[in-house]
Amino acid sequence: MLSGNNKATIHFAGNDLFIGITPSGHAVALDTNSNRSAAPSPMELLLLALGTCTATDVASILAKKREQVTAYSVEVMGERHDGHPRGYKRLEVRHIVEGRNIAKKSVADAIRLSQQNYCSVAATLSPAAEILSTYEIIER
Repeated sequence: MLSGNNKATIHFAGNDLFIGITPSGHAVALDTNSNRSAAPSPMELLLLALGTCTATDVASILAKKREQVTAYSVEVMGERHDGHPRGYKRLEVRHIVEGRNIAKKSVADAIRLSQQNYCSVAATLSPAAEILSTYEIIER
């Protein structure tokens, strides 16, 4: 049996709403009624998880390379299978880096290292879904 250190708990709140409690004790509302969309769906949270995981790595690597990043964002788009289960078959991760004199090689290397070595969410999703990463550098 797995240890309880990474245990999330999900409580049914009624009417297609759930309250998830993370292993660290944070509550997150989830809505499985796509018409109402009162809270994020589980599949939307997967997009956020992937984007945040890789963004953490890339931001850290660029800081270690002393790149002058003034703003950074990540957009994640997912294409799902038509049939059930409707998991993601393709995920596109777009990194938008703003700053001064940022080296393309630094950004490309940071993204590659994240996707291939560090991002545990990408490692979990990549056997089932293709992950395509691109970037844009905006000079400020």
